[in-house]
Amino acid sequence: MQPDVLQGQQQFHIRQRIRLMVNQYEVHAVGPDGGEAGLLAFAQQKRLAFKEQVTIYTDDTKQQPLLGFKARQRLDLAATYDVTDAAGNPIGLFRKDFGQSLLRSTWHVEQPGLPAVVGQERSMPVAILRRFVDSLSWLPYHFDFVANGQPVFSVIKKWGLRDRYVVEIPNPQIDRRLVIAMSIALDALQGR
Repeated sequence: MQPDVLQGQQQFHIRQRIRLMVNQYEVHAVGPDGGEAGLLAFAQQKRLAFKEQVTIYTDDTKQQPLLGFKARQRLDLAATYDVTDAAGNPIGLFRKDFGQSLLRSTWHVEQPGLPAVVGQERSMPVAILRRFVDSLSWLPYHFDFVANGQPVFSVIKKWGLRDRYVVEIPNPQIDRRLVIAMSIALDALQGR
């Protein structure tokens, strides 16, 4: 995937594959008809890792890395995750705001040259239900990420047997690789 083609995307679909010992995610472009188009990225995350690290590849052969994110600390509820390109160069970072996340999950996303981005669950009632009733983890959720009151991107979890997400990106400046990393992290890290 050429960086300019990826950066031109305004919407992604993300699907989780069901596997026993790992979480796997497919990131798809969206075609003109609104359906899934080509595979843009593939991620695999080991469950129960002490220090979270996820590599995101260009496809499911896992031959060519596209980007990755890695926790700075081990088992930290408010850990910072550095996002890097395939060569290890920094793209940006994201971190969970532990205090604000007690009732409604809140994330901070930083990319050099852009104002700070804050993402939060849209619905307080759904956020509270998800926290206090474990069996409702399947409930869909909506995260809105904004900077200076302007929408940057959103992640919408859809109803279904397996996790599916629609990611919308109205801001042309946010690095799509950072958006992909944050979107996958919402599923992979939300329960922590």
